[in-house]
Amino acid sequence: MQVGQNEKMTVFAALARALGDLGVDTMFGLIGDANLFFADAFVREQGGRYVSATHENSAVLMALGYAQVTGKVGVATVTHGPGLTNTITALVEGVKGTTPMVLIAGDTAIIDKDNFQNVPQREHVHATGAGFEQLRAPETFAEDLSTAFRRAELERRPIVFNMPSDFQWQEVAYSRPTVRLSEHRGVVPESEDLDNAVGIIASSRAPIILAGRGAGDKRSKEALIRLAERIGAPLATTLKARGLFSGHPFNLGVFGTLSTDVAAETIGQADCIIAFGSGLNKYTAGHGAYLEGKRVIQINLERSEVGRSRTVDAGVVGDPALTAERFIELLDMAEIPASAFCSDDLRERIAADKIRPYLTRDLAPGTVDIRAALLRLAEAIPEDRVVVQDGGRFMVEGWKTIHAPDPRSYVHTVNSACIGLGMGEAIGAAVAAKGRPTVLIAGDGGFMIGGLVEFATAVREKLDLIVIVCNDDGYGAEYIQFRRKDMDPSLSLLNWPDLAPVATALGGHGVTVRSEEDLDAAVDAVASRQGPLLIDLKLDPESLSAITL
Repeated sequence: MQVGQNEKMTVFAALARALGDLGVDTMFGLIGDANLFFADAFVREQGGRYVSATHENSAVLMALGYAQVTGKVGVATVTHGPGLTNTITALVEGVKGTTPMVLIAGDTAIIDKDNFQNVPQREHVHATGAGFEQLRAPETFAEDLSTAFRRAELERRPIVFNMPSDFQWQEVAYSRPTVRLSEHRGVVPESEDLDNAVGIIASSRAPIILAGRGAGDKRSKEALIRLAERIGAPLATTLKARGLFSGHPFNLGVFGTLSTDVAAETIGQADCIIAFGSGLNKYTAGHGAYLEGKRVIQINLERSEVGRSRTVDAGVVGDPALTAERFIELLDMAEIPASAFCSDDLRERIAADKIRPYLTRDLAPGTVDIRAALLRLAEAIPEDRVVVQDGGRFMVEGWKTIHAPDPRSYVHTVNSACIGLGMGEAIGAAVAAKGRPTVLIAGDGGFMIGGLVEFATAVREKLDLIVIVCNDDGYGAEYIQFRRKDMDPSLSLLNWPDLAPVATALGGHGVTVRSEEDLDAAVDAVASRQGPLLIDLKLDPESLSAITL
């Protein structure tokens, strides 16, 4: 429905129209009496896609997954009181993951102090680290909603837009919302820090260029490759930027605790690390070991990020791509030769570096090797895919075996080290994937916490989603801690039901894998899938390694 400026309409309809004018075509949520009319107007009057979650926490997770894949602000909606408090874990995850999203939350009427669902919503939101933006009056809907979206983009975190229910049926004159962000002007200021960084690069004989997600765009990628070729440096990424340099002959892959043997050896030989858009956290630094004895240069557009995790030898605040180009220009002016670090031998060793196909052959009957199974499934799933990784004891094997083709195709769900967030984010990612398959690697504990109830949502939405459950029949991280103390681990074992028949009962398809023959059937199911597919890998808890990050 076309609505003219200043035309009278209800607040809930105006907010729905405003979302459309802001470019929002997809919203996730769960309706209640404080947001149902708004959600209905978004669908019926604006033609928006509304994905209904089973739980409010999942609705926010869906928006986070959608935002990571699209690069847009994710949008979700919930009702008041418990509807909002149910989202707290997901809001914390969004804050820690610096993911921009807007949660449009209904609120009880200010005058209805005895409403059973009345809670101090502002205080709950602020406790998560998310931002809070109040709909101040019916007449300010456009300005207030615009502010919420502007803050989400600039602050890189969830913003809750609080919508009192007693405003919604009031009439207002429609005004179009506007989000104006200042033009991004990347600069590389001439400074002593810049000169120091160039001096370190010029004297280096074994440099490595490291890219984080802050340098994960195409422009930065191309500039970093040019710099790498100019100085003779191999390339590496953080986990979140994995896939950025896929196909490059000197791509070492992930830098840090997930490094391959060849990458770890090469990092050990390096004398200089040039990090673009990376926070250099302890996992990237290998708990300090991977940076020890090396000169470190850190380049980041955000001043607060430079030197935040560790002291660096040179810190440059600037646009990653422009800084890389400036480095090249200054090195050329000084006629500094390239290092010999990128040798034919290193290229050959990188090309030959493969993960071992098995962890162990000592398996309990009716179980399979996790690494062999995941590698086999990785080959079966189309390479142009979106990969979502839940948290748990299995996750290192998931990260090592099933890769995404580029940073935007990888969804990170463990910023707060919480298990069970993967399914919600996978649904949002699958909605955003637009024709590409989405694969979720989850543990049985995490899947039972947050995945099982939303598998029905994936079925209802007809998503191309492959869920691989690494099932050791309990909470694996706790199992290994009991074992380390020579204690009985039975408290960590849960004896779940077979998940494949449950997935089929919910309208999808399920395959249980207990043997090589079952794995063949799972591969066939991947090839013939026509909707959500669950693959239940039965694993021996004694055969799995501990989480080592």
